[in-house]
Amino acid sequence: MSIKCAFLFPGQGSQAQGMGQDFFNNSDVARKMLIDASIQTGIDFSELLFQENFLLSQTAYTQPAILLVGAMAHKLFTDATGIKPVLTMGHSLGEFTALVAVGALDAVDAVKLVNLRGELMAEACSKQEVGMLVSLGLSDEAVELVCEAQRADSKQVWAVNYNADGQIVIAGIKSDLEELVAVLKDAGAKRAMLLDMSVASHCPLLESASAPLERKLKEVLKDEFIAPVISNVTAKAYSTKAEALDLLPLQALYGKYR
Repeated sequence: MSIKCAFLFPGQGSQAQGMGQDFFNNSDVARKMLIDASIQTGIDFSELLFQENFLLSQTAYTQPAILLVGAMAHKLFTDATGIKPVLTMGHSLGEFTALVAVGALDAVDAVKLVNLRGELMAEACSKQEVGMLVSLGLSDEAVELVCEAQRADSKQVWAVNYNADGQIVIAGIKSDLEELVAVLKDAGAKRAMLLDMSVASHCPLLESASAPLERKLKEVLKDEFIAPVISNVTAKAYSTKAEALDLLPLQALYGKYR
């Protein structure tokens, strides 16, 4: 009997020192993937992943580190089981790992791509102090109304990541987010707290990152999908390079599917 599996990959915020070390220590395949990625990017991934450092929390390093470990896990799993996905998806950054899983991106190309993605996002945010905040216990509509009212008052905050019922992440200018904590609690949020993020993902502050990311995507994406990928932008499946090129650059600018 064939096994039907959907593969799901994590996004930024899931990083941890030491992740992937078991793969590296026990698999020649994983070790080669890490060494190849280090050579191609100039990032010492063994140091980044396995030694105490401050870089793992920096977007340009966080993103390729998470993708590399996800690609290693995927490769070892499929080699051991022969199971291929019928559908893949990922949270933000994880959508790029999903593209590796369906054959639309080479693993090392994907590491280089999201390294660039992280650099572009960091550059877009470099001229102002930005961040992200999580709200717990309020409905989507309530958070959206609060953010709309804040923007009407010249604040720059956007509801972007709809993680679960009552759990929404908001991106924007850090000082505006700090003021937003009290506003959300007054509106009934059980908790509102700033996250350890160096960028403001999925909001208009990242507009400058979209075009250069699209140019790089055109170079490295392949039209060889073995299964569909769920888009973070539309929450619908796509399975061609053309569709990916339409959707992936918009990831930087939009949170909830449109």
